[in-house]
Amino acid sequence: MKKTQLFKEFFDSEKSGGLILIACTVVSLLIANSDFGSAYHHLWQTQFQGHSLEHWINDGLMTVFFLLIGLELEREIYQGELSSIQNALLPILGAVGGMFVPAGIFLLFNVGTITQAGAGIPMATDIAFALGVMSLLGNRVPTSLKVFLTALAVIDDLGAILIIAIFYTKTLLWTNLFIALGIFALLLALNRIKVRNLFPYLIGGIAMWYFMLYSGVHATITGVLLAFAIPFGNGDEKSPSYILQHFLHKPVAFIVLPIFALANTAISIDGNIAKVLVENYGLGIYIGLVVGKPLGIFALTFLFVTFNLCQLPADLNWKNIFGVGILAGIGFTMSIFITLLAFDDETIINNSKLVILLSSLTAGLLGFAMLKLTLPTTESRDE
Repeated sequence: MKKTQLFKEFFDSEKSGGLILIACTVVSLLIANSDFGSAYHHLWQTQFQGHSLEHWINDGLMTVFFLLIGLELEREIYQGELSSIQNALLPILGAVGGMFVPAGIFLLFNVGTITQAGAGIPMATDIAFALGVMSLLGNRVPTSLKVFLTALAVIDDLGAILIIAIFYTKTLLWTNLFIALGIFALLLALNRIKVRNLFPYLIGGIAMWYFMLYSGVHATITGVLLAFAIPFGNGDEKSPSYILQHFLHKPVAFIVLPIFALANTAISIDGNIAKVLVENYGLGIYIGLVVGKPLGIFALTFLFVTFNLCQLPADLNWKNIFGVGILAGIGFTMSIFITLLAFDDETIINNSKLVILLSSLTAGLLGFAMLKLTLPTTESRDE
């Protein structure tokens, strides 16, 4: 019962957060392309303690988002869809196919060019946006399909986190990295001796974030490490992991991600959208997200189910899986985040953000249409 309640709370907060993300993105684009555009751009570049406001949001505030993702992943591993290999295999395969096929498509257009580092951009799925679009279909969506998309997106995020840690770390300051990992080891020791008070973990997490920030490894990784250091116990309402996860749902959905969207979608559209789309990186991102995502998710899951290596839930069909695969092409948060790490050229960054928005819009509309056509009506589900 508790597990179901926590999943429902997660789904409700994420779907609402997805709709708010859409609104924030629209507002940000309108302001950026209005008479106030210049002032709006300068707002996010305001300097504080040697870094821009945008930098503090992307390296600091987003750590809280990664902490929630880590807590969700921990719950899924201990009690959720990833707790047994039989349940986990289908979304794991979907996530693997949905990461490698888009990356391969991107590299097809960009290998050997200055933009090949963007291969990670079309690999990610935005949980909030995808669940937000799915929620528009109401109770026509079976729980098993919601769970499949959620588990797939969480695994997707884990993949993105690993990619950031491995491929987007440019220079390492080993002393700071060892101090950060030492703090992580201390927090694991506190977990081991059953210290359940959240306070020392949060203080230690802040210290670990500081040293990670100045180590060269992206500081947001701290959020995931901290999540796995916090005691899970039996996962009930008294578990420190449950308490923190429950507390973070709404701040992340309604504060952290909307601020990230406002700061990172201040994009000036100069009318050359078609030109941007035919750039190598534009094609790689757009085709990777809109075509590569559903193709990779569908192909790998279909292959393994065909050979009886895993099972499709009884109340789902392949049209549903393909529809979710299209929705998974909504990259947004993680795709934009990886864009900021992959490229240094401001023009390429802004153009990539624009293509991500167009790709996510296309994937959202097509995914919604596909599921609307293939899911049973409310009446037929009640029969």
